[in-house]
Amino acid sequence: MAALSAKPLESKIAPSLLACDLSDMAGEAARVMDAGADALHIDVMDGHFVPNLSWGPPVIKKLRQRSDAFFDVHLMVSDPLAYVGPMADAGADGFTFHVEAATDPCDVVDAVRAASRPMVVGVALRPDTPVEALDALWRDGAFLPDLVLVMTVPPGFGGQAFMADQMPKVEALRRRFPTMDIQVDGGLNLATVEVAARAGANCIVAGSAVFKSDRPAEVISALRDGVETLALHKPARKRGGMVSSWRPRAESFEHPP
Repeated sequence: MAALSAKPLESKIAPSLLACDLSDMAGEAARVMDAGADALHIDVMDGHFVPNLSWGPPVIKKLRQRSDAFFDVHLMVSDPLAYVGPMADAGADGFTFHVEAATDPCDVVDAVRAASRPMVVGVALRPDTPVEALDALWRDGAFLPDLVLVMTVPPGFGGQAFMADQMPKVEALRRRFPTMDIQVDGGLNLATVEVAARAGANCIVAGSAVFKSDRPAEVISALRDGVETLALHKPARKRGGMVSSWRPRAESFEHPP
């Protein structure tokens, strides 16, 4: 496995499809990607790990036929290992699973690395899970995932209030992993992104703030500016999506036609 890239961190904005108009998922996906998003955040919930159901591989596979966006899939399921093959087949680009759901999280990472389609490997933490739970993901002195997702709401439902008390986790992770993508998900909007970015998050999942706006490009641009100035310490600037930069650190690839 390749080492962490020395390439500077980038801001990455991934609108959550959980907040979109589900009667026109493909159209909604195109709307936010055209507005400058870097990826689509797709929540998969099985009704067991969290008390809610969303969609599974068949829906994602159909959406892949209508979109070449980066599919950042967040698995809120009780058996993430069972989803690796189906998600690769469906066209997922990112596979983020919960450390709490895995008997051996390293086995899940290994399965994702060996999947038929290259996928970014992420690991997620619920609000009640300490950052020390990630200690199980080290091997031979290397941290195995590409990304850590810190949940800033209890997982399972959109539209919840941002939990600022999760920021010490983000701060600790950023100190430990200066070049790793750190994602936050839950209650992110133009106000709370400043809190998350100051803590060190560079990947922002925002649902209602983007999809419920009639000016999604302005919202995405403002979210990006917050990350650029507060997390990455760059001058604020407007720019479009950067889908091609969000890749597994082991290798790069192109979306299938």
